[in-house]
Amino acid sequence: GEAEGKVWLCWKRARGRNPADPSGPYYVVTDRWQTYTDVPVDASTLRELGSKCDEFLVHGVENEGKRCGILEDLVVLLGEHSPVPVTYAGGVRDMTDLDRVKELGKGSVDLTIGSALDCFGGSMSYDEVVRWHKKENP
Repeated sequence: GEAEGKVWLCWKRARGRNPADPSGPYYVVTDRWQTYTDVPVDASTLRELGSKCDEFLVHGVENEGKRCGILEDLVVLLGEHSPVPVTYAGGVRDMTDLDRVKELGKGSVDLTIGSALDCFGGSMSYDEVVRWHKKENP
């Protein structure tokens, strides 16, 4: 027979605001962040997809790789409404962004850092990030 329950799935869809409405809601973006869908990122969508996924990996499309700061309103939305563990990626520029994600996400949003790390050519010390993580998550 078939196994019952949720299938392990990490929902990795980029999210961004439609350039036609930069102050509007976030939408799921597909095809290497080129195609904006009509699926809004809101409490209802997170709840529906959360019933089918074990975790979310969310990219802030417009900030990805730019080291210009996190999308704070998106982190708040994820912290308030994600029913499953969620990791945010996009725009991290320095150590203050780690504190902001923890605060805005109410401790329930994890963070991934890429190009901002020194090992990838950025200015953030990998060792300092590890120390921060150990201090904040004893």
